[in-house]
Amino acid sequence: MTDYINPDALVSTQWLADRLQAPDVRVVDATYFMPILNRDARAEYTERHIPGAVFFDIDEIADTTSPYKHTMPSPEVFSSKVRKLGLGDGNHIVVYDANGGAAAAARVWWMFRYFGHRSVSVLNGGLGKWLAEGRPTDDMPPVPRDRHFTARVNTTLFRSAEDLLANITSRRDTVVDARAAARYRGDAPEPRATLQVGHIPGALNLPFADLLSPQDQTFLPATALRDKFTAAGIDLNAPLVASCGSGVTACVVALGAYLLGNSDVAVFDGSWAEWGMRTELPVETA
Repeated sequence: MTDYINPDALVSTQWLADRLQAPDVRVVDATYFMPILNRDARAEYTERHIPGAVFFDIDEIADTTSPYKHTMPSPEVFSSKVRKLGLGDGNHIVVYDANGGAAAAARVWWMFRYFGHRSVSVLNGGLGKWLAEGRPTDDMPPVPRDRHFTARVNTTLFRSAEDLLANITSRRDTVVDARAAARYRGDAPEPRATLQVGHIPGALNLPFADLLSPQDQTFLPATALRDKFTAAGIDLNAPLVASCGSGVTACVVALGAYLLGNSDVAVFDGSWAEWGMRTELPVETA
C-alpha cells in the first residue's frame, strides 16, 4: 500500500469490503470523541456501524483506577474484555473510528500490539471513507462468541512519566509530541484540566493531523509521510516515543513511523494529561 515498508498496519476500504464475511477477520469500532464535542460514540455506533463490528470503549478497556483517562489496563483485564468481544488468537483485527482512524483506532492498534497481537490493522480513512464510498452499514448488535486471547506484553512499546523524566538527561529516546503546535508551545490551553502548559523538555513537535490527507483522512503516501518526519527533525531510525494530550493521537505518530519501518515506537501512556498535572515535572514553552 503506497510503498510503505510495513504496509500491514493499514487495510483499504476495498480490502475490508471483500473480506467482511471472512471467518478470521474481526471488525472493531473504536470511535472516541473528546468530551467538549458532546457526542456519544457508543450511541452513534448503535445507530450505524460497519456490519459485524463490535464496539471497543477505550475508557472502559483501561485502568479504571488511574486518575487519568484510558490508560493501559493490566493484561488480565485486557484479555478478559477483548475475549468477550470475540477478539482473540488467530483473528485479523481491523479497527476503525469515525475520525478517519486518526485517533482511537490507532490507539487500539497500539494496545493490541502491546499485548502481543501482531495481526491488527487500521482501516485507512475510517468510517468516513467507508460511508463516502456508499458501503454498507447496519444497526444490528453483533453477538460475539468468546475467543481466547493470549496476552504477551511487549514492554518496549510503553513509557511512563518516570521513563521520560530520566530520558531528559539520557536522551536515549527522541520524544515526539503529536499535539497541535500552539499546545506544544504552551500558547493555547489544553482541552483537559491541567496545571502546566508547554511540552516535555527536548520533545519535538509533529502534529498528528499533518500525517493525514485533509481530503479523506487517509495516511499520506510513504514519501510525503517521510517528509513530514524529516521536516520535524525526527530520525526515523532512532528510538522514538510518541506523546500527546492523553495517549490517543500519539498512536497516530507511532503508526505513521511503523509504516515507514520503525516498528518499535513507544507511547507515553499518560501523555500531557499526566505530565501537565504533576508540577514536579519540568516543562518547556515556546
